[in-house]
Amino acid sequence: MSGSAPGPAGGAWEVLRRRSRVYPPEPPGRPGVCAVCRGPAGPGFTRCYQCTRHARLGPGLLADAVVPISYAVKGTPFAADLWRYKADQPDRAARASLLALLLAFLHDHGGCVWRQAGLTVPSRLAVVPTGCGRPGPHPLLELAAPYLRLRPAPLVIRPGRQGRDPDETRFQAERLGARAHVLLLEDSWVTGASAQSAAAALKLAGAARVAVIVLGRHLDPADRFGARLAARLATGLATGPGPAPGDSGRCAVHDVSVH
Repeated sequence: MSGSAPGPAGGAWEVLRRRSRVYPPEPPGRPGVCAVCRGPAGPGFTRCYQCTRHARLGPGLLADAVVPISYAVKGTPFAADLWRYKADQPDRAARASLLALLLAFLHDHGGCVWRQAGLTVPSRLAVVPTGCGRPGPHPLLELAAPYLRLRPAPLVIRPGRQGRDPDETRFQAERLGARAHVLLLEDSWVTGASAQSAAAALKLAGAARVAVIVLGRHLDPADRFGARLAARLATGLATGPGPAPGDSGRCAVHDVSVH
């Protein structure tokens, strides 16, 4: 796997981009936006409450980069797709839309993510397990693995370790090579505890670098800190130059559009 993801050629990438027009996150450093997860942060804080708490996992165990592709605003079709694609009777249209979103993003911005994480290209692929410990392969792994062609780095949740707090013992990972660079996929980020706990498990198993790509960073307009951010997305306004609603061509790392 190179800096961009394999997949459709030529104009087919533009078809994927049109199919996956959602809300790209605001860039780090903007007031009221968490520098890690791009979620809402309290006034005067550079990180949200949850990302601040993740430091309890210990030095060197957090992901080297966290890059959400889009906000998943509660009540929107995209947020619903993130639930429907892995329901007991999965929605095929939701799966196709999410796969298009991921592949187009990796093609356009994969290199930015790798540089942010301090790696050249990933060598292993992992997916954050669901909290309920569903049997069989994770639906996101089933979608992405055939296109990314990376060696898997399996993660399993330890019995009784479910929860919303960061926990380096929640997941178990197989032993990895000392130079393993892992692309860790997460479908939905609410508190981020699961994704960071998975990153910690991979680091403890030997991973040198872990880059987390999140399909949808949950955003609740009813949240006291999220209301202002959600309002900016709904109206297409931002403080200074920022992403326009539906512009899937914007880089979530450097706030640069490929269009």
